[in-house]
Amino acid sequence: MSGEQWALAQGAAALCAGAAIWRLAERERGLRRSRVVLAGGGALGALGALGASGRGFASFRAVGERWWAVVRARRAWLCLPVAAVLALIGESPLPLVAGALAVPLVGRTLRAAALRKEREARSDAVVALCGVVAGELRAGRQPPQALLFAVGATKSLGPAEEAEVLAAARFGGDVAGALRRAARQDGGDGLAGLAACWQVAVDGGAGLAAGLDRLEAALREHRDQRERLRAQLAGAWATVTVLAVLPAVGLVLGTALGARPLHVLLHTPVGFGCLTVGGALEAAGLWWAARIVRGGERA
Repeated sequence: MSGEQWALAQGAAALCAGAAIWRLAERERGLRRSRVVLAGGGALGALGALGASGRGFASFRAVGERWWAVVRARRAWLCLPVAAVLALIGESPLPLVAGALAVPLVGRTLRAAALRKEREARSDAVVALCGVVAGELRAGRQPPQALLFAVGATKSLGPAEEAEVLAAARFGGDVAGALRRAARQDGGDGLAGLAACWQVAVDGGAGLAAGLDRLEAALREHRDQRERLRAQLAGAWATVTVLAVLPAVGLVLGTALGARPLHVLLHTPVGFGCLTVGGALEAAGLWWAARIVRGGERA
């Protein structure tokens, strides 16, 4: 039996085992409901069984959601089961080694993406903070009360920074200084402008609402420019994605045609050399293309 046939047999056996377990569970649930109904419970017993079934489904759903949260938090570790499948099909431990080496790289990439999303979300929250403060000032509130309401409504600060700013606004402290320190967090650059407007309004008596309107307009323009740039670079990122996926597509097509590309790449000297050189060229090409796109984003 070849490697592909052995893998298909194992997959079919696992599928049959899962179907048998599911069938037994369904049969046991039906027998339990029948016992409840026939034991004299009548309609009330049936309703109780249905309620228990609903609670069981809810608990199963809660367990599934908990596992999904764990998987999302550890998505980089999904490289290992994928590598295990490739190692089983290719009958070689090399994919497992590659998967283990890919875990920290993928984890770092995912963490960078999460930090970038968090930074952009905080930047948008700072824009909303300026607009809410300006609106509350026009509604007749005093600046400290307006800031207290806006910080609680927009959630634009971290826990420590929020506590410091709220304490300064509530007890007459250095609000501008607290805002400047809060601006050091990633994505909170707009808070430095808010601190400057606050300082000018306190020292010179200038209108705080007018300054916040101009600051909000500038921050919104910066955000819109970022979105326009991202839309223009979407085609470049699509090209990078296609370059990353093409080798996998080639392997799938070769396997479908019966060429056994994994066996050639993992079990022959020429194939292993092609795999090494091709992997190095693929990594270099992806790095270079991503560097060009990142340079355009920074510019």
